[in-house]
Amino acid sequence: MEKERQPARRPGGRAARVRAAVHQAVTDLVGDRGYGNFTVGDVAARASVADTSIYRRWGTLEALLSDVALTRLAATLPAADTGSLEGDLRSYAATAAHHIAGPDGMAVLRLAISLSHAGQPGLQARDAFLAERTRQLQVMLDRARDRGENPPDALEVLDLILSPMYLRVLLGAGPLTPAYLDELVDRLLRLSAVTEG
Repeated sequence: MEKERQPARRPGGRAARVRAAVHQAVTDLVGDRGYGNFTVGDVAARASVADTSIYRRWGTLEALLSDVALTRLAATLPAADTGSLEGDLRSYAATAAHHIAGPDGMAVLRLAISLSHAGQPGLQARDAFLAERTRQLQVMLDRARDRGENPPDALEVLDLILSPMYLRVLLGAGPLTPAYLDELVDRLLRLSAVTEG
């Protein structure tokens, strides 16, 4: 008996293009109007897709917003391997700054903050984002430990490197300059050395 043939799905095909267009539309709308000030119909119009496509794939606007936040935030920070903890931290800080201060950085940050106050789906999105950030950091910190270094824990990196960058951008308190990033990394390394000693 011949197996029923399934249509082959092409990576990067129509579904991927629709997803990318819808994600970009959400990011643009959050940047233009702010969270809670647009509908699925607005997203569909901006992405040039039918609103039924959005409902079929995501079900609700909140599920779509959570998907956008998770995808944009979780996928942005690969852990570089420079051969030393200090080098890895500096590379990580520079990559994070590039994404946080990039063209979609503020919109995605506002979306993540808003979702954390938008009921259970938003809380799940926030928790998944933090878990992914922690996983990314842990890869870098475990690698340092394997080299015989004494790295800080992931929460210290979040508290002393990522959080100040997000706050600075959110409040418009100044640019994320290389000197500022170096200062954040130096502060973390000094505190780690004090804790170690």
